[in-house]
Amino acid sequence: MGSFDSIPHSDLLKSVARRVVDRHVLRLIKMWLKAPIEERDADGTRRMSGGKGSSRGTPQGGVASPLLANIYMNRFLKHWRQTGAGEVFRAHVVAYADDFVILSRGRAAEALTWTRDVMARLGLTINEAKTSVRNARKEHFDFLGYSFGPHWFKKNGKWYVGACPSKKSVKRIRTKVKGLLAPGNMAPWEDIRDELNSMLLGWSAYFSYGTYRPARRGLGYYVYERVRDFLVRRHKVRGRGTYRFSYERVYGELGVVRSDRLPRSHEPAVGPT
Repeated sequence: MGSFDSIPHSDLLKSVARRVVDRHVLRLIKMWLKAPIEERDADGTRRMSGGKGSSRGTPQGGVASPLLANIYMNRFLKHWRQTGAGEVFRAHVVAYADDFVILSRGRAAEALTWTRDVMARLGLTINEAKTSVRNARKEHFDFLGYSFGPHWFKKNGKWYVGACPSKKSVKRIRTKVKGLLAPGNMAPWEDIRDELNSMLLGWSAYFSYGTYRPARRGLGYYVYERVRDFLVRRHKVRGRGTYRFSYERVYGELGVVRSDRLPRSHEPAVGPT
């Protein structure tokens, strides 16, 4: 849903005023919503948005935008509860900031039509490019970094509905690892290792639900290759460096954590990665 761009300021401020009585805080929020924002397009062209004349939207990337989106999104969730939509559509809503999914048994299309109507009345815009109806027993859908849908259990050959890290989430962590281990990083190895480990621990803690071992195992091999290449360049080692910087040494003496050996976390990190 594109709620950050389309939230009407007047209705948003009314929602905030039900929770905040300090007029100085309310005035500050109103001024913040009216602040001009400088943005650059993909080609680098500068453009301005927002300003005193704006009546909709909260600043993308603003520290308070997720909180305000949650406050306004509560209008939809409250209406869902009060109208008994969950019972009518045999469904549940799972929401995080301006992202949400409706889990329905057999009435998903009707729930989507109802949602479009309610969102329009609230002045919100649904991102149609990311909106679809999926049969979770046969198709996958991504939500908060996870991919939900059919999975195959290798031991007995049966299919089940489960979750695993999405392809985008795996690609994103790989990009971060590659960026950290770039040739131009001249920081001491201990500092680089600690930052890498922190990155891997956070990612593994968040993705500790469902089927995660294949993704963690693949990430472990990828991290080893990037670390080995990084150290080979730094120490000017001839060849690929598989002997001097073996798998065992990287994940042993050099202190890099193995993502596939980390235990399942009972306190996952907050928010998608």
